[in-house]
Amino acid sequence: MTADSAPLYEHPDRNLALELVRATEAAAIRAQPFIGKGDKNAADGAAVDAMRKFLGTVDFDGVIVIGEGEKDEAPMLFNGEHVGTGRGPACDIAVDPIDGTSLTAAGRQNAISMLAASDRGTMLDASSVFYMNKIVTDADGIGVIDIDRPIGDNIRALAKAKGKDVGDIRVAVLDRPRHQQLIEDIRAAGAGTRLMLDGDVAGGINAARYGTRIDMCVGTGGSPEGVATACAIKALGGFIQTRLAPKDDDERQKGIDAGLDMDKLYEADDLVSGDNTFFVATGVTDGGLVAGVKRLGPIIRTESIVLRSHSGTIRRIEADHLVEKWL
Repeated sequence: MTADSAPLYEHPDRNLALELVRATEAAAIRAQPFIGKGDKNAADGAAVDAMRKFLGTVDFDGVIVIGEGEKDEAPMLFNGEHVGTGRGPACDIAVDPIDGTSLTAAGRQNAISMLAASDRGTMLDASSVFYMNKIVTDADGIGVIDIDRPIGDNIRALAKAKGKDVGDIRVAVLDRPRHQQLIEDIRAAGAGTRLMLDGDVAGGINAARYGTRIDMCVGTGGSPEGVATACAIKALGGFIQTRLAPKDDDERQKGIDAGLDMDKLYEADDLVSGDNTFFVATGVTDGGLVAGVKRLGPIIRTESIVLRSHSGTIRRIEADHLVEKWL
């Protein structure tokens, strides 16, 4: 049976997103007591445990393509693990119970709990090569941006496509030593930077969303995060290009052995094929994408974003949870 002729129940449907957001809400809520406490491992452990428990209640047959690592290194939510009840749609899953564990531990902004899903067999497993070069914009970048061009040329081309002055373009970049020259080149072109301490998934999504203060997200970041970002970009109608960046010859060969192409320019359809992707995220700390989890007397308030490519919709969910149910 082909994908086009398969019964609808075999594919992730709109109800799945509302089930998945319960898992990111749970992870964010369990991480909340650790915000600003300096222990990123404790925060991550609490979030992983909560997400795993909630995923186990969802009626779907999920396989984690992008998780916390290999089974021996990550006893929970490891690559290849099956989650869900086993009943319902068969899905590839990308999870990050906390994207921004260091941000959470320090009490800084932009930490999220996130989960992406797509039809089984559609999500690229890029875990054998840890880093990739990425560039993300909204739809204005389609046919305009090329990751292989100098950043100044891309900035000027995007500014022209948007009808903006170059000086009004804002580019999000992870604040890392490896990006020192990139940051200098962005500023030399006349654009401004938005330096991120961590969490380039949120940066990429904000670059693709309408009405944000970020026009482009660029730089070298995690390959798993790039695949997860692509699930969101397909729902937003945005633009993403990536190229794998192995750190040495051994990792390069490992990627080749896994079927990855080191010379290939990976775009959205290469990172996750098909037109039925979900991306859900709940704020752990406040940020430009979603507000962080807050304890307000007898309630815990969460804000989440739910994106679906098939319908092209973006939904925000604000939920109040009784504290007594989480004790």
